Amino acid sequence: MENITFNFAQLHQYGTAFYEFLALRKRFFVDQLGWDIPHDAEVEMDQYDNPNAYYSLVLIDGKVVAGARAMSTTAQWGSHTYMLRDAVAGKLIGIPSDIIPDAAVTPNLWECTRVVISDDIDTHAGRSEALGLLTDGLVDEAKAKGATDMMALCPPSFARALRKLGYGCQLIGSPYVNSDDNRRYVAMSMPAERRPAPSAAASVSGKPTVGLQQPVHAPKKL
Repeated sequence: MENITFNFAQLHQYGTAFYEFLALRKRFFVDQLGWDIPHDAEVEMDQYDNPNAYYSLVLIDGKVVAGARAMSTTAQWGSHTYMLRDAVAGKLIGIPSDIIPDAAVTPNLWECTRVVISDDIDTHAGRSEALGLLTDGLVDEAKAKGATDMMALCPPSFARALRKLGYGCQLIGSPYVNSDDNRRYVAMSMPAERRPAPSAAASVSGKPTVGLQQPVHAPKKL
C-alpha cells in the first residue's frame, strides 16, 4: 500500500485518483448506506469538496482503496464553513445542532470527513494498515499547516479502531442515530500526531472483518 496527499491545485499530479475516490464514496455512502447526499450514477461529491479541502488516499497497485478528506476549521466557501460548524449553525439536515459543545474557528483544529475503505480490503490487518496510512496522511497535511488537533464525526467503533492503532482519540459531545442508516455517530477529537511506529502498535489478526467498515459522517442534502 502507498499513501498520497493533495489539494485541488495538485489533482493533476495524480491522474484519476480523485475521481476514483469520489466513486468509492458513492459506492459506500450512497449504494450501501443509503445516505441522501449529492451524487450521480458514478460519484458522490458535496459542498465540502472545494479548494479548502485536502485529501489523503491509499492505493494498491495504482488503484484507490481508501481515502479521507480534511480541512481547517477556518475554512469558508460561499455560505459554507466546515461540516460540524455548519451543523451547529443549523445549516445541515440530519445532524443535531448540539453535536459538539463549541464550533471552534482556529487553524489549530482541522476536521476530517468522508473516511472510507474499500470492501476489496477484507482482512483486519489490511484495513488497519489502510486506516493508519490515510490517517497519517491527514495528520501530515494538517500539522504542516499549523494544526495541533483534529476532529471528526464517526461511529464510536471507529474511534476505538483509531485508538488501537495508537492515535489519542477521545469522544466529545453526545451520540445520535442517523436516520438514513440507523447507525450511531458521535464527534471525536485527537492530537494531530502520527501513530506510533507499526511495530509498536497492537498486533492485529489477518482474519476477514467488517469492524472498520464504518463511515465518518457527512450531512444530507439541504
